[in-house]
Amino acid sequence: MDTKNKLPLDMVYHWEAAKAEDLYMTQPMGDGEVSQYTWRRAVGEARRMASYLKSLNLPEKSRIGILSKNCAHWVMSDWAIWMAGHISVPLYPTLNADTVAYILDHSQCELLFVGKLDDWDMMKPGVPDSLPCVSYPLSPPNDYKSWDDIVAKFPPLQENTKRDADELATIVYTSGSTGRPKGVMLSFGNMAFAAAGGTQALNVGSDERMLSYLPLAHVFERTFVELGSLYCGFQLYFAESLDTFVEDLKRAEPTLFLSVPRLWVKFQHGVLQKVPKEKLDRLLKIPLLNKLIKKKVLKGLGLHKAKLAGSGSAPLSSDVLSWYRNLGLELLEGYGMSENFAYSHMTKPGRTRVGYVGEALPGVEVKISEQGEVLVKSPATMMGYYKDEEKTRETFTEDGFLRTGDKGEIDELGRLKLTGRLKEIFKTSKGKYVAPAPIENKLMAHNDIEMVCVSGANQPQPHCLVMLGEDAKARMGDESFRKELEASFKTLLSEVNKTVDPHEQLAFITIVKEEWTIENSFLTPTLKLKRNVVEDAYEAEVESWYAKRQPVIWQ
Repeated sequence: MDTKNKLPLDMVYHWEAAKAEDLYMTQPMGDGEVSQYTWRRAVGEARRMASYLKSLNLPEKSRIGILSKNCAHWVMSDWAIWMAGHISVPLYPTLNADTVAYILDHSQCELLFVGKLDDWDMMKPGVPDSLPCVSYPLSPPNDYKSWDDIVAKFPPLQENTKRDADELATIVYTSGSTGRPKGVMLSFGNMAFAAAGGTQALNVGSDERMLSYLPLAHVFERTFVELGSLYCGFQLYFAESLDTFVEDLKRAEPTLFLSVPRLWVKFQHGVLQKVPKEKLDRLLKIPLLNKLIKKKVLKGLGLHKAKLAGSGSAPLSSDVLSWYRNLGLELLEGYGMSENFAYSHMTKPGRTRVGYVGEALPGVEVKISEQGEVLVKSPATMMGYYKDEEKTRETFTEDGFLRTGDKGEIDELGRLKLTGRLKEIFKTSKGKYVAPAPIENKLMAHNDIEMVCVSGANQPQPHCLVMLGEDAKARMGDESFRKELEASFKTLLSEVNKTVDPHEQLAFITIVKEEWTIENSFLTPTLKLKRNVVEDAYEAEVESWYAKRQPVIWQ
């Protein structure tokens, strides 16, 4: 069907009629039990919740929060909020109480859906006692009104609520790698353009299956999973937990699979723990075994049915990309921001180039400023930042292009290469500028590195901090392994330094003890490194590391 002029709610009503009894969502309920939602059931429950929301007589276009891990009720809440004439405000399920309080206050939320959460006790102090809340079936214990009780009591909303393309649909608060999160205002038209354009560019059909597990509060998952399923009518499966992730993947057998660089690296490390890279490479070179081995590895990952796999939210190293492609998994990279609903660039099958994030998607204009900044414009570009006209003005050029903050260059085929963040670029004491991202990508080729941060502002040469992968950490008690690791890092340092300009050459690699996690604020909810937090954490030790004049330093 033609989705060009269809808005999200139009698609909800379309599938309610066209695929009423078809399975739409599969929700794990614990202990191996699952709850199945047909389109009729899912839209019906959303209509009943919309009736409840309308009965509250909230101010017109009220902001209503959703604080939950991914689940069927998250999606139905979004629809219910829109049907009732309001605006959804997603909150990451890993925020601390202070940030929860800030977002609820800044957006002036009138009600909050509280769902499946691992750290509710940590977040709860951020929710005002005066704020009405509704809990999902998988919520932590609470005294709130329950979803099931409400949908049992209220009749379904009969009318098909219409929302205009230029109406505010949702406020997405950025993950806040620096400072307070900003409220990105996205209209129904923004969302529709991105969802229709993205699914058509990838030739996605109604028979696809996707596993939803990256935060729906982030535009990457919301665009291609929630809105993707709305614009194509395909099935969604939800993950129960990290412990059951493999089983969840095998249940879904996704034909489309999205992840972020850190998880792609983790999946790779998991395979290489069972079969060392050298052995796997040898086996893949044997013609009779090649196909069998590839199929076995992908089946072990639960990705044997995947036609397309994508990576986004941060750059992925060329070595990891090549490793997956060698297994027969076409791993496509995409580039986008909260500010354009993740709709900007995407690599196309057969037209990939290592180190590039792809070509502009249909309807996207792109150019490079005199400062080397990537500037983009499309109908998916946000309305602006909520309650921040000054920041909104700063973020747009006079001719309406969005300033991405990323430096980049475009090749002869229109493929975009990101060369660093304008704000991440730092100056050494010699007055030379260093872009950390390209150097970090080179370092990530090492199998024992899980995360890396290149730094060195006001130092003679840059240095890098390395967090080891789980397997390497587990073997640190073995002295011979430590010596092997140190030797391999010396080799890595030497090899990387040969490929960069003299002012970019790393003075040393420091292996840190800490785990960089969301919980200790080293990572954003989308697993991006908070560079300023990492640098501040080790600031007191940096001078002593430079004084040692050693290539590899153990913190």
